[in-house]
Amino acid sequence: SAEEIYSMNNSSLKDAIVIFGGGCTGEIVSPDGLLFTNHHCGYGSIQSLSSVEHDYLKNGFWAMSRAEELPAPGLKVRFIRRIVDMTPDVLGAVPDIAGGGEREKLVAAQVKAVSERLAGENPGMDVEVKSFFGGNQYFAFVIEVFTDVRLVGAPPTSIGKFGGDTDNWMWPRHTGDFSIFRVYAGPDNKPADYAPENRPYKAEKFLKVSLNGYDEADFAMIMGFPGSTQRYMTSYEIDRMLEVENPQRIFIRGERQAILKEDMAASDKVRIQYASKYAQSSNYWKNSIGMSRGIKRLDVKGRKQEQEAAFRAWAAKNTLPTEGYVDALDKIRESVEETLPSYASLQYLQEAFLRAVEILTPARYSGSLKGAELEKALKGFYKDYNMPTDRRVAKRMFRIVKENCKELPSVFAEVIDKRFGGDTDAYVDYLYDNSVFADEQRALAAVASGKELKEDPAAVLSESIVGKMRELSKAQKEGRQKYADGHRLYIAGLMRMQPKKAWASDANFTIRLTYGRILPYNPADGIRYNYYTTLKGVMEKENPENPTEFTVPAKLKELYAAKDFGRYANAKGELPTCFLADCDITGGNSGSPVLNAKGSLIGLAFDGNWEAMSGDVAFEPELQRTIAVDVRYVLFVIDKFAGAGWLLDELQFE
Repeated sequence: SAEEIYSMNNSSLKDAIVIFGGGCTGEIVSPDGLLFTNHHCGYGSIQSLSSVEHDYLKNGFWAMSRAEELPAPGLKVRFIRRIVDMTPDVLGAVPDIAGGGEREKLVAAQVKAVSERLAGENPGMDVEVKSFFGGNQYFAFVIEVFTDVRLVGAPPTSIGKFGGDTDNWMWPRHTGDFSIFRVYAGPDNKPADYAPENRPYKAEKFLKVSLNGYDEADFAMIMGFPGSTQRYMTSYEIDRMLEVENPQRIFIRGERQAILKEDMAASDKVRIQYASKYAQSSNYWKNSIGMSRGIKRLDVKGRKQEQEAAFRAWAAKNTLPTEGYVDALDKIRESVEETLPSYASLQYLQEAFLRAVEILTPARYSGSLKGAELEKALKGFYKDYNMPTDRRVAKRMFRIVKENCKELPSVFAEVIDKRFGGDTDAYVDYLYDNSVFADEQRALAAVASGKELKEDPAAVLSESIVGKMRELSKAQKEGRQKYADGHRLYIAGLMRMQPKKAWASDANFTIRLTYGRILPYNPADGIRYNYYTTLKGVMEKENPENPTEFTVPAKLKELYAAKDFGRYANAKGELPTCFLADCDITGGNSGSPVLNAKGSLIGLAFDGNWEAMSGDVAFEPELQRTIAVDVRYVLFVIDKFAGAGWLLDELQFE
């Protein structure tokens, strides 16, 4: 029932679904705080706990008792404890005719007041107030944050990332994309900083696990925290995405990733240091490639233009000019046109410098952190830093920025041109040869001595880049406000135009429910994809010529040869690995539970399919599929492959 899914006053399914880390979903699966999520969601923590001597990425990790569970520094798990509609509180004091900077200030003041009031009513909790439907609604979320989270189990990369970049966003899929953590609490079952005496969090609500599987057309639903969608995107924004935003991201990240890949292949140490960074970069890089392809192939822009034409006709006939609907789309168009040059340059500097040139990170730390906090941040940074790799990346980034970015930071004219005759490679060598931030010991020594570091070459570079980015952002301020007004009115108008339609707000990393069915699909004429895959496909995909992506562990081969699948086999005697459902998910849903009609866990969502990559802009019901790892494969790997069956003793089965 709806009450069992979400209840204000009683324990419900939503109390077992958590925000995992900074951008994923997880689910509590036992009364003792055991948590399932994706391998790629736990990847950063698994990587940070790994070393050449303890390579948990390559070899996996399995605690054989609670004493062996590893604290994961910095990892947080967030429970949503209350959701409150704050629309009257936020918008009640904002006149309908208010727009631009005036509206922005009024809304910000109301959101601040609401947040402070709820924080006072809920001591020890975080409060977030989020905008829905482009600023037409506001909801507050009261959140309990647990900071003692420990790694319990992770399969080796050969299972958890089986298929690598090649299979990412693809079907058929055979990836065992799961990892296991546990939430710990203080003696009062409340959040507490890590302490050896903390005990497993006692969960009032947790998910039962189903070994019963599914058939084609069976019901499935997913609860989780989708990050962002742009379903109300206009044709003007699609032009910007296809012509500027995605091409720039694809090119810049592709250039950096090629360098990282070379260095990672040459050194186990560098491979471990850069594994998580590479994975984070390549995931959205490939997403952007698929997004552009899907939008063009499915004529999403044409459909948006049809909707816009219908909206203009409705607004002209049914609304007054003073209401603002007549001008809504023009405001969006003008905003996109006016801000495009600064938008393009700002994205270029963000991608090519702040996301790519790592020496800027400790330089920025030194300007904002002090004392023990700064020392801790620097040590954390240098653990996963390889200066020769960063120098190679920096040389490539400086060259492509100079060639492609129209708005250059002052360091190009004042330093690179004047001192190095425009030779960016020579400047980069000077930078890494002379900055204290190129070396951990020199950086820590400089910080400990209290030395002023504003004149350090990396600090000068950082200030130049950030200064230009501030300038570009300021240039967009009026355009952003114009867009906010147009976007809000366009969405409100669409809802007035079609009042009987069930409109959904864009995803904004708040808890959502999507439901559908277990279904196959037809990706192209004459091709039909089945709705599940099996371990047989893992064996068929093994490729010694591509050992980084398609390696099969010897133990897995032995289990397959013996057909030792135990209670995890389906009725045909196969071991299912992954399956499809026509549910609506996006980034942030990674790790979300896929549930059957009884609310029991049948899988973990981890991906979408290549043919419907335009789904964040326009949902494609015939084509769009969630790809999930089957919970039976998860349990098989824990039990038969890893020998960690003790973990299954605390699960409850349907």
